[in-house]
Amino acid sequence: MAHGHALGWNAAEAERAFDKALRAGRRASVLVRLRRGCLACARLAIHEVRSPAQFGVREIPLTAITGSVEPNRATLFDREFRPSRSARSRWLSVWHAEQRGAGLPPISVVAVDDGYAVRDGHHRVSVARSRGALSIVAAIA
Repeated sequence: MAHGHALGWNAAEAERAFDKALRAGRRASVLVRLRRGCLACARLAIHEVRSPAQFGVREIPLTAITGSVEPNRATLFDREFRPSRSARSRWLSVWHAEQRGAGLPPISVVAVDDGYAVRDGHHRVSVARSRGALSIVAAIA
């Protein structure tokens, strides 16, 4: 029975973390509007893939991830990978998987400019940032 309570607490913790990230994104959006800033600049950048040469798997700093190569996924997050409301279900499932210690696969990124753009793993990046992680394992192409 204690296990059930732990799952309930983890679910509540995940919901609070998502809501906190969602509110932070909304506050940032309001500040951009109040300052008459560039709304497009606050969105997650979309990069084009050029050469798909594989460079291997390694840990990269989350701050080096600057955008996405997937336009549809980019609409689910802001520039800081804070989620939109429509990302809730998947975001919470990734949170729970991490909480359980599930072996999540490396995210997939491509090198762009001085950083990386996400091919696969947008929700994992968002959850990792929300949890305060500094780096994430990535397959770099």
